[in-house]
Amino acid sequence: MAALSGGEMCVKYLMFAFNLVFWLTGTAVFAIGLWLRLDPKTKGLFEGPEAPSVFYTGVYILIGAGALMMVVGFLGCCGAIQESPCMLGLFFFFLLIIFALEVAAGIWGFSNQGKVVDDITAFYRETYQNYVAKEDQRLKESLRVIHMGLNCCGPTGTVVDSAKDTCPQGDTLSMHKSCPQAIEQVFDSKLHIIGGVGLTIGIIMMFGMIFSMLLCCAIRKSREVV
Repeated sequence: MAALSGGEMCVKYLMFAFNLVFWLTGTAVFAIGLWLRLDPKTKGLFEGPEAPSVFYTGVYILIGAGALMMVVGFLGCCGAIQESPCMLGLFFFFLLIIFALEVAAGIWGFSNQGKVVDDITAFYRETYQNYVAKEDQRLKESLRVIHMGLNCCGPTGTVVDSAKDTCPQGDTLSMHKSCPQAIEQVFDSKLHIIGGVGLTIGIIMMFGMIFSMLLCCAIRKSREVV
């Protein structure tokens, strides 16, 4: 290994710690994506022609992003510990791609917020109507997840007896807000939080890219001196 100065060693171990957290985060994202795809409660959302493209596209993006984050975290950890300019260069390249994708996804999400809300609302109405008409048990758990998660009940805030088991328990079913209203409120109230989290992640990624280039240049310079 190359002889690094004290400051460069500090950058090296900061890089290792950053990428260890990044790898663990990628593992968590990958696991959440697989859980959403395979869990019996949400598996029904992927079945049938009425399956929401927004939901399953998002789940597959989670799985892909988690896998990519695991690869990037591994390259960063190994590159920092082994002092490998090649691995650090690959880490920088992949992190740059993730950063660009995050910016693109953020721009798309903000510009298409209305379409996303409309698609999810339309899927909910169709799922609810299909369950009430056919009492398809595959849709029951999906409705229950939506109702419990959003604390809502039905397209209008009331529900027929056949769908009562999917709604949160309360004094009167008429007291619940409608799910289309709840969906819209979630996006309106949480959008600034999502944006803030995305901005924070972007800034962390920029520091990761800067540190990787600093460490890579320091390793090459120290090897040239030797």
